[in-house]
Amino acid sequence: MAITNQIRFNNLRGDIFGGITAAVVSLPLALAFGVASGVGPLGGLYGAVCVGFFAALFGGTPTLISEPTGPMTVVMTAIVAGLTASNPDNGLAMAFTVVMLAGLFQIVFGIFKLGKYVTMMPYSVISGFMSGIGVILIILQIAPFLGQAAPKGGVLGTFLSIPQLIANVNPPEAILGALTLAIIFFMPKQIKKLVPPQLIALIVGTVISLTVFGNADIRRIGEIPVGLPPLQLPTFSAGQLTVMLVDGVMLGMLGCIDTLLTAVVADSLTRTEHNSNKELIGQGIGNIVSGLCGGLPGAGATMGTVVNIQTGATSAVSGLTRALVLLVVVLGAAKLTQPIPMAVLAGIALKVGIDILDWSFLKRSHKISAKGSLIMYGVLLLTVFVDLIVAVGIGVFIANILTINQLSEMQSSEVKLISDFDDDDQNLSDEQKQLLDKGKGRVLLFCLSGPMIFGLSKAIAREHNAMKEADALVVDLTEVPSLGVTASLAIENVIRDAHDKGLEVYVVGASEKIQRRLEKLGLFDLIHPEHVMRDRTSALQQAVHLVYQNTMGG
Repeated sequence: MAITNQIRFNNLRGDIFGGITAAVVSLPLALAFGVASGVGPLGGLYGAVCVGFFAALFGGTPTLISEPTGPMTVVMTAIVAGLTASNPDNGLAMAFTVVMLAGLFQIVFGIFKLGKYVTMMPYSVISGFMSGIGVILIILQIAPFLGQAAPKGGVLGTFLSIPQLIANVNPPEAILGALTLAIIFFMPKQIKKLVPPQLIALIVGTVISLTVFGNADIRRIGEIPVGLPPLQLPTFSAGQLTVMLVDGVMLGMLGCIDTLLTAVVADSLTRTEHNSNKELIGQGIGNIVSGLCGGLPGAGATMGTVVNIQTGATSAVSGLTRALVLLVVVLGAAKLTQPIPMAVLAGIALKVGIDILDWSFLKRSHKISAKGSLIMYGVLLLTVFVDLIVAVGIGVFIANILTINQLSEMQSSEVKLISDFDDDDQNLSDEQKQLLDKGKGRVLLFCLSGPMIFGLSKAIAREHNAMKEADALVVDLTEVPSLGVTASLAIENVIRDAHDKGLEVYVVGASEKIQRRLEKLGLFDLIHPEHVMRDRTSALQQAVHLVYQNTMGG
């Protein structure tokens, strides 16, 4: 595997034009996300530069554009707020350390090839989680959108303060915020193809704030220091170490999900296939560097990636170009951002929040699946009002339990205890039915089919309890490809109980792997070696012969 991404110079014009266009799209979003997170506009810009450059250089998706995204910003906002509240002096430095930890975890995920598992979550959980993040981003922008400082208490505090915020609205700033939204929403498609609406909104909003509202009291970005950022060395606090590690895992996981979903979009547009594990390593390196430079965490961004591809980019040169263009802006033109109103940035971020909402699934979820809809709305509410980690954990747990229950119900019909041909089992041949008939109910055939997951232990126990007096038990595992621990123990109970009642036990069709498991449970000490057979008919013949011997002996 090559160390760097697929860098080619056979499409320089397309890649450079794509990179410049993506940089123009990134600039207003980076500023908006930096301000929204509490890190500041420079943190947003350096996040876009660092993650964008190193993810392009070392990642596994040539046309992917990486930068601070809405979901990553929402999580970073909570991390900054929590750590600065508990440790005002070092909280921000610790938040940047969490970004580095997130990058480190992403590299670990990539090295251990966990990329393919990261997105293996039920869609209802991903949809609820992403929509919840969208709602959080919208709620957090209400105060700056209306021209006021953010209330204390985070999302819940802002939500409860909405009536007060509306009552104390700052009209000039609210007008600028509304104008920003109107420009982004209603700009004609022809103009959108030429210039990103966010950039036009940024310029128009700033110009109007300086001319029409020149005398009004409007909160602005203010002065941004020019030059390279001071290095943020890793800072830890013994009391917050566990919180920082958990936040790092959460941020890293979210970055993986966000990135790999965007990489799939890039694949569909370019008809190529990304290297997910290599991409995670690239993202991890980018986030470590971003944390060191005091930048926001980033991930693959859908909007920037689509614009990049549509303007002709085909290789990682486009991502590198974009990062270098933004670096020039940071080093040379940062002073030009000073008069940008906070309300304009709030309008841009609010529109991102609206776009993150999974409108398609929100409209149709109740029609597709009532259970899926409940999970989605449950995860959404937990994400907004409780905790991101709790929301995903509970959502995945419930979704998996429901799936296992559904699979178990489908498979439980394949767990059968048959005593004679009147049971009318379609899987039995005529000869096998005749043999069971000859057994006169003294031969029991215990049939199992399909993977024996733990949810089937109840069905095995049910048939076990229905077991009546007999002379022989044939346990047929021919159609069982795998045997879980819980199901193994349930089968052990069946065999031990049969042995204790004096039944001769036959095991049929067990694979080598299943035989080893039964052997480890000590069951082959109870079963005669000749009674471990490959063929069900032969086992039934032996069992019927045993019944005749016992009858004759009686």
